Amino acid sequence: MSASSHISQLRQKHQALSDKIVDEQQRPSSDDLQITAMKRQKLLLKEEITRLAARQ
Repeated sequence: MSASSHISQLRQKHQALSDKIVDEQQRPSSDDLQITAMKRQKLLLKEEITRLAARQ
């Protein structure tokens, strides 16, 4: 797998996580701990994307 395709996959995961966070936040009984965990995962993905993009 090339670096650019790996970055593309990470960006897709990042966007999917963003969508899940928005959905969860709009629920009346949203789980703040789950939202926080998803935000952490999203940040880790962003950091990985940035790190890989800097190598190219």
